[in-house]
Amino acid sequence: MKQKWALLALVFTIVTVLIGCEPLLVLDPKGPQAETLSNTIWLSIITMAVIVIVVITLLVIVLVKYRASKQPDDYEPPHIEGNPILEGIIIGIPILIVAFLSVVSVVSTYQVESVPEGYEDKEPLVIYASSSNWKWHFSYPEEDIETLNYVFLPTDRPVEFRLYSFGPITSFWIPQLGGQKYAMADMVTTLHLAAEETGDFVGRNANFSGEGFAENTFIATVLSPDEYDTWIEEIHATADPITEDKFDELLEPGHLGQMTFTGTHLDFLPAPEGEHGGHNHGSDDSNTESHDEMDHEHEHESEHSNH
Repeated sequence: MKQKWALLALVFTIVTVLIGCEPLLVLDPKGPQAETLSNTIWLSIITMAVIVIVVITLLVIVLVKYRASKQPDDYEPPHIEGNPILEGIIIGIPILIVAFLSVVSVVSTYQVESVPEGYEDKEPLVIYASSSNWKWHFSYPEEDIETLNYVFLPTDRPVEFRLYSFGPITSFWIPQLGGQKYAMADMVTTLHLAAEETGDFVGRNANFSGEGFAENTFIATVLSPDEYDTWIEEIHATADPITEDKFDELLEPGHLGQMTFTGTHLDFLPAPEGEHGGHNHGSDDSNTESHDEMDHEHEHESEHSNH
C-alpha cells in the first residue's frame, strides 16, 4: 500500500512540474527551417516511444506468462531449434528503424542547409553575425547598419547569416527560427533562415566559450517589411557611425547592452572569406612578399654553392 501511494505521489509531482513548464522553444517553430527540425524531433520521439512501449509490453507478457511459479517442480523446458522467421524479425526490425531514422535525418539536414522552401526566388537578406567575448555583432552590408546584441529581421524574406568569430569557436542559434551552426575565426559558415511570424525570439551562443558564455545572448526581432524599412530609416537618422577605434573597444572581453551604428566594421575589418579567407587571409601582397623572399633565399644559396 505504501509503495502504491509513493508511486501516485511521484506521478502527481511529475505532472504538476510539467504543467508549469514553458514549452520547449525548439518545438514552437516560427519559420520553415525550425518547423522542419521540430517535425524531425517529434517523428524521432514518436518512433522511440513506440519502440519503448512495444518492448516493455512484450517484457511484461513474457514475465507473466512464463514465470517459474506457473510450472511444476520437475518441469524441464523442451529443446527448441532456432526459428529463421523469428530471428529475421528480431534482426530486421531494428535495421529498418535505424534506416528510417537515418533517411529522415539526412533529408531534414539537406532541407535546413538550403534556402527555405518557397523562398528560392526571393533575394536573401545577408547579415554577417560575428561573435566576440561575449557579444554578438550583426553587420548589414545592404542597409549599411551594424547592431550589437540584437538583430532585426523582416518577415517573408529569406535571411542568409554569414557566421564567424573574433575569438573561440561559438555556435549561433535562434531555436524558434532554425538550428545552430558554428562560427569560427578563419572561415565563414552560412546559415539560412526565414521568419513567418513577427515577435521577439531569444538567440544565443550554444557552444561553451569561457566564463561569460551564459550571458552570450541576443534578441532576434521579426518585423513586417514596412516596419523593417521604417527601422532602417530611423537608424540612419539617429545612430552614430561605427569607427575602427570604437569597434576595437567592443571587441574587448566583457558584456555590453544593445548598441546601434551606421556603417559596418566590414569596411575596415572584412570577414574571413574570399581573398580574406584562410589563416593568412589570402592577401595577394603577402603571397607576393613570400615569393620574393623565397627567390632571395634561392639566390643566396646559389651564391654559396658557386663559392
